[in-house]
Amino acid sequence: MDRRSMMRLTSAATITGGLAAGAAGTAHATRRADRQFTLDGRRTGANIPDVLTVGVPYYVRYELTDTEGRAAGTENAHCLPVTVGPDGAFVMATLVLDLADGMITASTAFQRPLPAVTELPLGSRRWTHEFAVTGGTGGYNGAEGSVSIEHLTRDEDTLTVTLTDSAG
Repeated sequence: MDRRSMMRLTSAATITGGLAAGAAGTAHATRRADRQFTLDGRRTGANIPDVLTVGVPYYVRYELTDTEGRAAGTENAHCLPVTVGPDGAFVMATLVLDLADGMITASTAFQRPLPAVTELPLGSRRWTHEFAVTGGTGGYNGAEGSVSIEHLTRDEDTLTVTLTDSAG
């Protein structure tokens, strides 16, 4: 076999392998994109101070239910104000979703639009922010993606979890 024939065979094998891998990758991407679920959260605990202070952390805890109202787990967020002003605060946060089939961890930095001086129980502004998934355990081992949290009221959330890579 001469060098030119070897190159053709190698090129054909590479192209065929690439097409097969590409098709498998597309199927895998489709499967991964379908992994999305929504949870509703009701606040069951928090230690948010009346006045947010740079460097003083606070936490928020929610009980989660699925779209059919069944208990799904808990959401625990640890938040650290980095800057504080009269219109809100810039906060770094970590999130742990403890669900029946595993845990999902996520983190973000966001502008908290609620007043920084006090958190009004009624008439709070509706707002949304997104966490980047940093990992998971159990059914979410190796998870990647995002958790979008829409704060409907002071005590209620809607979480949309979109996993783009999970063993589940």
